[in-house]
Amino acid sequence: MEAESQMREVKYAADISSIREAQARIKPFIHQTPVLSSESLNTLAGRQLFFKCECFQKGGAFKFRGACNAVFSLDDDQAVKGVVTHSSGNHAAALSLAAKLRGIPAYIVIPKNAPKCKVENVIRYGGQVIWSEATMQSRESTAAKVLQETGAVLLHPYNDRRIISGQGTISLELLEQQVPQLDTIIVPISGGGLISGVALAAKSINPAIRVLAAEPEGANDAAQSKAAGRIITLPETNTVADGLRAFLGDLTWPVVRDLVDGIITVEDKEIIHAMKLCYEILKVAVEPSGAIGLAAVLSDSFKKNSAWKDCSNIGIILSGGNVDLGILWDAYRK
Repeated sequence: MEAESQMREVKYAADISSIREAQARIKPFIHQTPVLSSESLNTLAGRQLFFKCECFQKGGAFKFRGACNAVFSLDDDQAVKGVVTHSSGNHAAALSLAAKLRGIPAYIVIPKNAPKCKVENVIRYGGQVIWSEATMQSRESTAAKVLQETGAVLLHPYNDRRIISGQGTISLELLEQQVPQLDTIIVPISGGGLISGVALAAKSINPAIRVLAAEPEGANDAAQSKAAGRIITLPETNTVADGLRAFLGDLTWPVVRDLVDGIITVEDKEIIHAMKLCYEILKVAVEPSGAIGLAAVLSDSFKKNSAWKDCSNIGIILSGGNVDLGILWDAYRK
């Protein structure tokens, strides 16, 4: 009940109404992704696990939900000049695809160190790639220049009401149509758009549900932020999970602060092992960021934490499957 009263008292960037509106708006375009389970993985975890396979979403990741909602929320006068974003990965591809479906240009600022497979997705979906240096300052300044030249609309990868609302549709599918008995959902955390949407929707449907974040040790800014009670950013990140290197925004942080019940940090070797289990047991190829929820539920820090002993029916968001196979094989050999 605490989460329910919290949501009534605090005005967050999105809410159950905006998430239901997003669901209706994007329904003609997205996949309702399946939920998989495995007795072998249940035995390993000592819990019932339900994997929401956003790796099967259009564009190969959950990001298409938010991008689609944002693009189709624009009025015609806004949309005609196109959209612009800066992203190293799945949001870039998702926005390119959503813009293509609407018939408008997408200008995508991509850092030079972005994974090759994710750049190829942007090009495949018709996005216009503009290169930047790897730093956030370069990404933002390049995007600002593109905005000035084109008059396009900037759509932030996660710090945007429309994006958060789109991502929240995952919870509506999970809890209302697929696995209503869940008592816990584990979600990858980076900038916080996914977990904000998931938490806002899930706790509106079931205020008692636990929402836990999974984060790499080498990019543990969200865990540090929760501990400090304010947004912490890191001078650098070091993790195989290239999709989990962003920092919380001013719209996502209040949701993470108030509605996320805990953050589980895991090492890269645990993430790689979880990728391997997904491939070998679930028969699903996921990127490191997508496998981190399984890594978290199998970690000693989760299993031995008495606060989570009652987590018995757990939803795990497999957030994406866009992985360079060469890097995947190299990681397995380590």
